[in-house]
Amino acid sequence: MSNFTDFFSFSDPNVRYVTAGAVLITASSALVGSFTFLNKKSLIGDAIAHAVLPGICLGFLLSGTKNPLYLIAGAFITGWLSLYAIQYIIAKSRIKEDTAIGLILSVFFGFGILLLTYIQKSGNANQSGLDHFIFGKAASLVGADLITFSIVSILLITFTLLFFKEFKLLVFDRNYAVALGLPVKRLELLLTSMIVLAVVVGIQAVGVVLMAAVLITPAAVARFWTNSIRIMFIIAALVGAFSGLAGAYISYTAPSMPTGPWIVIVVSTLALLSFMIAPKKGILNRYFKQRRFRRTIQDENVLKVLYQLGESSKNFFVQRYADEIIRKRSFDKKGLHRSIQRLCSQGYLEKIGKLCVLTQEGKTRAQRIVKIHRLWELYLTTHVHIAPDHVHEDADTIEHFLTPELEADLEQILNYPVVDPHKTKIPY
Repeated sequence: MSNFTDFFSFSDPNVRYVTAGAVLITASSALVGSFTFLNKKSLIGDAIAHAVLPGICLGFLLSGTKNPLYLIAGAFITGWLSLYAIQYIIAKSRIKEDTAIGLILSVFFGFGILLLTYIQKSGNANQSGLDHFIFGKAASLVGADLITFSIVSILLITFTLLFFKEFKLLVFDRNYAVALGLPVKRLELLLTSMIVLAVVVGIQAVGVVLMAAVLITPAAVARFWTNSIRIMFIIAALVGAFSGLAGAYISYTAPSMPTGPWIVIVVSTLALLSFMIAPKKGILNRYFKQRRFRRTIQDENVLKVLYQLGESSKNFFVQRYADEIIRKRSFDKKGLHRSIQRLCSQGYLEKIGKLCVLTQEGKTRAQRIVKIHRLWELYLTTHVHIAPDHVHEDADTIEHFLTPELEADLEQILNYPVVDPHKTKIPY
């Protein structure tokens, strides 16, 4: 508790620098990365992150110091060169985008490691800590770094707000943006520059290896929670900011734990939770929805069998054994008993000992299922020209999903037919 109080009092200047720097980097990177995510070019961020390492080394070699401005300038240049090289390879050769990205990523990163090794063996005392750019070290941030990060973050957020509508159009429909007369090439130049700048600034905190996660993962988290692009960007920025804050706090409470990797672990944990529990797109929600569908289909098939048995005996309210239902249609015995219990609780069946019988409400629902099945079979034979002995399976599926509106349209199209292709009566 004392660590919590000490950290969030921000009385320690080092805590202020690290926390503010981490939050600014992750929030602004998440905003810019959202455009990359929506444009389905997530690997671009990874390529840029690896390609900036030689620029950092060259900036140090030319200046002889670890001044952030020189390092950022060098990183920006090589980051831009990597993007140009990727686009050139794709345009001038038959190599696909993912292969070009992998090629440029490895070449630039290998050259960066080569330069870094040369610097480390050069004897220059100023090179100490330069290798932190590979894995990041947010704890080394100082006031001068924070000023640089603040300026870059404000620029990224400002340009995102100013050109949000244009960037959105560019990402979703570039051809339409061209038709509207927007300066597409200049907008692409600006957006690409923002992505490069976000990567260049972020690598000092999380490093070359992990920067792609900070750029893309918050957008992936946000996408699971909303379909609104504006809300998605807000959520992505908040997720990024929270990850930066949480990573800085964990690093403060456990000094041996580096801030950058913990930022990535926090945002990855949020992504995993979102993938699992998001209300509409989460894995658990989809699982339970599919489970409900399967149960509904099973229950309706049981009602349909009871209705068909009633048609054969000309009495829909005869009490039936489970074995009689299974003889008509193959059901798992345990699953059938569960369906009967559900249908009884919903008022569609009544159970008398080991026997079950349709209620009036159950008969009505079963009749509708049978009617849709036979109408659809007739539609497939008369309008799609499929042989009558090939339509049953398709009708067996569609009968569970056709809405009342489509049902009415189908009746009208077929002119309220009396029998299906097999000369079986269609119940109304």
